[in-house]
Amino acid sequence: MAVCTMSFWSDALQKECAMNLILPDRVKTRKTLCVLYELHGLSDDHSAWLRRTSIDRYVSELPLVVVMPDGGRSFYCDAPGGPSYETLIMKDVIGFVERFFPVRRERRGRAIGGLSMGGYGAMKLALKHPHIFASVVSHSSAFDFGHAEMRLEHPEFSRILGGKGSGGKDDLYLIAGKLDRRKAPGIRFDCGKKDGLLDSSRRFHKHLLKLKLKHQYREYPGEHNWVYWDEHIQEAIRFHAKHLKL
Repeated sequence: MAVCTMSFWSDALQKECAMNLILPDRVKTRKTLCVLYELHGLSDDHSAWLRRTSIDRYVSELPLVVVMPDGGRSFYCDAPGGPSYETLIMKDVIGFVERFFPVRRERRGRAIGGLSMGGYGAMKLALKHPHIFASVVSHSSAFDFGHAEMRLEHPEFSRILGGKGSGGKDDLYLIAGKLDRRKAPGIRFDCGKKDGLLDSSRRFHKHLLKLKLKHQYREYPGEHNWVYWDEHIQEAIRFHAKHLKL
């Protein structure tokens, strides 16, 4: 396999951006590849998944490209007045990958996942754009971002949300409520039992149950750290592989 770092121009941000990619050496099953977009957490960047896990080894036998873009500290939202990180992912990153690599340009060829901030971002993008992604897996996620008013007490988060908490365009609970269950992607999320965001995952799980939205939710021993994420990204890859029919 090949691992590379790409610099590219983002129309959404009006600046050069970066992403890491994992590319398979050989493709035995198809001429075009599927893509997994994997999002990082608040304190990380596009290099984190490769530096802190063995994700390259876990996907080595799959006809799968893994794309790990830099999402800053954006929660993958389009903040009022900018920057526009949701647009970065949905237009610039996906657009770049599908222009320059032999990948499927359809829903059944795309999956998305992430951890913490990226877990929220992945779930939001997948449920907001269900025609784009076949599956989503989130780990240790900040699902309350955009829903809990307490986030507005932090100036950085308030700016991203435009001073609006529950009921805004980035409220994952509201987005899930608007989703047509017949068009939903495959949904899975998990959290460590000693993770500070465990209650966030439990609340979102209860919300999806109330909506009768099919999903998998698991709790495992572990904390909010890379030991946990390195273990459970392996389950995520298997879940995506099933939905992408790899």
